[in-house]
Amino acid sequence: MLLNIDRLQAGMKNAGLDALVATTPENVTYTSGFWAMSQWIRRGPQAYVLIPAKNPDDSSVIANTGMIDLAADSDVWVRDVRRFGKFIVDATPDLKLSGQDQRMQELLDREDDGDAVKSLARAIKDRGLQSAKIGIDEIGILPEYWDALVELLPDAKLTRASGIFRYARAIKTAEEISRLRKSAQIADLSIAAAFDIAREGATEMDLAKVFHCKTIEEGGLPVLGCVGTGPRGAMTNVQPNETKIVKGEVIRFDVGGRYRHYRADIARNAVVGDADAKTVRYHKAICAGMYRAIEMIKPGVRVADVFDAAVETVRREGIAHYQRNHIGHGIGLDGYDAPNIAPSNNESFEEGMVICVETPYYEMGYAGLQAEDTLVVTRDGVDSFMLSNAALRLL
Repeated sequence: MLLNIDRLQAGMKNAGLDALVATTPENVTYTSGFWAMSQWIRRGPQAYVLIPAKNPDDSSVIANTGMIDLAADSDVWVRDVRRFGKFIVDATPDLKLSGQDQRMQELLDREDDGDAVKSLARAIKDRGLQSAKIGIDEIGILPEYWDALVELLPDAKLTRASGIFRYARAIKTAEEISRLRKSAQIADLSIAAAFDIAREGATEMDLAKVFHCKTIEEGGLPVLGCVGTGPRGAMTNVQPNETKIVKGEVIRFDVGGRYRHYRADIARNAVVGDADAKTVRYHKAICAGMYRAIEMIKPGVRVADVFDAAVETVRREGIAHYQRNHIGHGIGLDGYDAPNIAPSNNESFEEGMVICVETPYYEMGYAGLQAEDTLVVTRDGVDSFMLSNAALRLL
């Protein structure tokens, strides 16, 4: 199971909630296993999961009838699925269905609640929670649907609760850690494949195609692909184009796909031919900063202290003017889970957090340099997911 139920219940208890409603695609998948495709690919479609505080096993999925095949998938562990909206799926007459088809037919035979909010309100009333304090993940529900829910549940107290999901998702379950490890390693292998074909005259797009193809070959799906060479690498969100690789210029990869819904985000750099002295010095400095941060991370260590140490190390090792707003972040179903490794974050690392630690440097007119590893916080320190180190690669 993906859901860290103990952490989610602790969050509900701290907020005095009787129930919680997931609305964003990440939180719907996290709390039920239901991948509502329409939510993931465009804005607006609604899917919810209702989680009662006292009995999370009595959760309910609210799904559009057009997504009912995905709600019937074996990965969905919530059994109570409510559907809404008209969508026609026929079945071959006199054919006995089995497996997912049978489950899908069972769901299609259930009552159509009309729309998402009516379906959610009925699930809430069926559990006697119509007068309860209910936390709503406010990020994924459209304002007019929030207003409609207030009208349907006039005695309930609805409150914003996206922070509770962020709190719960900060500590990963064993299944989440397994998927994140695989996702990071797919990205690592895919960068290596791209660097294998890097040569003078090849284009950023040539490398990006190999990277994404290798991601698919290894079982992942493409998501993030910032690939820039030379001065273009200093564009923080550079998208690959037909710019050709020049000997001696830096190639920066800040990339990652998705494996079974879980994200990767790692960074590596290479040079075709020899690197100049500045590049060698600067790259060693950012790697030293990243590894200093990784060396410090363990349960109980203050996040802000790790940030300070990483930045100071980069300055001392070769980039005296180095500045950053953060040097990493959590990762999971979303590319940016808690914690944010920033100077203002007074929280501490906890066992089970999966972290991307990064020390990028961008200088317009010169290049972008970026080292980024992914790791899980363990009882005594960290366990890196990486197959390679962050050293500058000379190709």
